[in-house]
Amino acid sequence: MRLLIAGGQGQVARALVEVAPSRSEITAFAVGRPALDICQVATIERALADIKPNVVINTAAYTNVDQAESEPERAMALNRDGAGMLAAAAARRGIPILHLSTDYVFDGAAVRPYVETDATGPLTVYGRTKLEGEEAVKAANAKHVILRTAWVYSPFGRNFVKTILQRARDGQALRIVDDQHGSPTYAPHLVDAMISIGAQLCDATGDVWGIYNAAGSGSATWHDVATAIYDSAGDLKDSIRPAAISTAEYPTPAKRPAFSELDCGKLEQTFGLKLPHWRNGVADCVARLSTPA
Repeated sequence: MRLLIAGGQGQVARALVEVAPSRSEITAFAVGRPALDICQVATIERALADIKPNVVINTAAYTNVDQAESEPERAMALNRDGAGMLAAAAARRGIPILHLSTDYVFDGAAVRPYVETDATGPLTVYGRTKLEGEEAVKAANAKHVILRTAWVYSPFGRNFVKTILQRARDGQALRIVDDQHGSPTYAPHLVDAMISIGAQLCDATGDVWGIYNAAGSGSATWHDVATAIYDSAGDLKDSIRPAAISTAEYPTPAKRPAFSELDCGKLEQTFGLKLPHWRNGVADCVARLSTPA
């Protein structure tokens, strides 16, 4: 199976490139800009013609949640328009698309983990553009699987775990929000599931197409994750722990959902997949970031 991964330098794309070689039946090609710009049809067509994939995976996105508030056009161009163009180009060749979305399509008012059929209501430009991206993908390509994931972290790029670890080791006193609840997701765990889904899509029937939640098992606040980082890093176990604060004490341009835990039962029922617990991911991520290169 040949995978074309759009978004070559993002956390998930880099994890896909790392994990795919361990699967003998998979050949993964991660192509980012300028060679593949999902907002430029010519580059999409060229990549599809050159690679001839069995499945297209779209990890390309505008992901700066706060900056999107002041750059809505850029966020919409990538998260909606580009996603739709990539899905349409794949559809013209009969190729299924696996597209990443987010828990931020929800408003955070739920009192139990969200399922895929719950009403959406994004609070931010980022969430709105990702929701419209889902609609664009669905309209453009009947053979679609959309994965809503959450709170992604990895040894790559910029993310919460790397930031906390670096600041803690610099001796900074940390104050971490403890009233936002979500489903932290380790990118290598997520891409294991994505590769398994991709393999199943090659012979899929109409029963599998649609939206799925795909996030780490368990739930947490950001303060829970920060505490787990300290627990996992041997050099930080005796350090002063992060202080728990409220969202009101840490204002940001974009309003985060207070509760965005995801119920991933549909993913397990349809594809037989369940991501490991987020604490396992944190431990592995910290170990990798603590090992000298």
